[in-house]
Amino acid sequence: MKKRGKRLKEVKAEQARKKRRAKRRKRALVLTIELLIFMTLLGIGYVLSKFGKIQTHIFTDGAIVINDGVAQEGYTTIALFGGDSREGELEAGTHADTMIIASIDNKTKEVKLVSVYRDSLTMQKDGEIRKANSAYFIGGPEDAINMLNRNFDLDIQDYVTVDFKALADTIDLLGGIELEVSEQEAVEMNRHIGETADVAGKQGNIVSAGKQKMDGVQAVTYARIRENVGDDYARTDRQRIVIQKVVEKAKSTDLTTINDIIDKVFPQVSTSFTLKEILKLASAVTQYKIGKTSGFPFELTDGKVTGIGSVVIPLGVVENVEELHAFLYPKDKYEVSETVRSIAAEIEYISGYTRADYIDPNATQE
Repeated sequence: MKKRGKRLKEVKAEQARKKRRAKRRKRALVLTIELLIFMTLLGIGYVLSKFGKIQTHIFTDGAIVINDGVAQEGYTTIALFGGDSREGELEAGTHADTMIIASIDNKTKEVKLVSVYRDSLTMQKDGEIRKANSAYFIGGPEDAINMLNRNFDLDIQDYVTVDFKALADTIDLLGGIELEVSEQEAVEMNRHIGETADVAGKQGNIVSAGKQKMDGVQAVTYARIRENVGDDYARTDRQRIVIQKVVEKAKSTDLTTINDIIDKVFPQVSTSFTLKEILKLASAVTQYKIGKTSGFPFELTDGKVTGIGSVVIPLGVVENVEELHAFLYPKDKYEVSETVRSIAAEIEYISGYTRADYIDPNATQE
């Protein structure tokens, strides 16, 4: 009986210990959840405080339009604009010297970039044919996005515009980026570095030919030069090179530097993205990788059009747009819309050029 009573006491004692441990685990779990909630709230508060620095532009319903039948399933397409602003104003009245279509494969996270040459003939909001960059100057990001959607059968709903001074600040805070320049590029850069430095409010340091680490003013000047170094075609290549270098370096930088960049650069950024959308994109930031890049139109010629001036003429608008979709959305089946076909006819009429005028430089000459 004594042994049985002793065992009963031991069982009851063990049950009591289990109950106490369960209570402690429950309290610990509750405290952990409370701590996680508290930390999450702190994080949201931090993000909110930073997001408030950005110039936001939320489009009204129906402001952004796409052509009938356009659908890019499995992709997110964003317009990236580089503003040449002296006062930080990034709306209408700003010259968008850089226009880049960024296509994100939602599954693989591959990002493809296509620069639209700023002097390309496009149809504008009023139905007139003008240079592509006039859309942003006349109607800001809304008109610029609609111009891209209308002329190229795209489904762009959002944009990011960055003042070129912001790019200089970012590169400086990252500690510079390594670039290689030719003799002629160095000559042109040194001609314009002073101007870039004045606008950015920084010191301008001359460069020499070869591979070297460049500061913000030097790198931005490298991305902006055009005369005697390939004009706008080579300039867009340099712009994409700089973007790739910045992205690569930003991925490996520390949180303190990222915070400094946010504080200094966010006020020089304009976007239509909401906080929720930014958080969704940011959640996969480490998975993004920049893939192929190119310039548009793919086949083109230089020319002059009465009332417009020196322009970039696409050789076959329809064919160029088909090639654009094959490049950006290789998994999609695409058929050119009637809107683009109508625009193509108008551009070919005023320019006098068609696809038949394109001679493949790699074709065998008989």
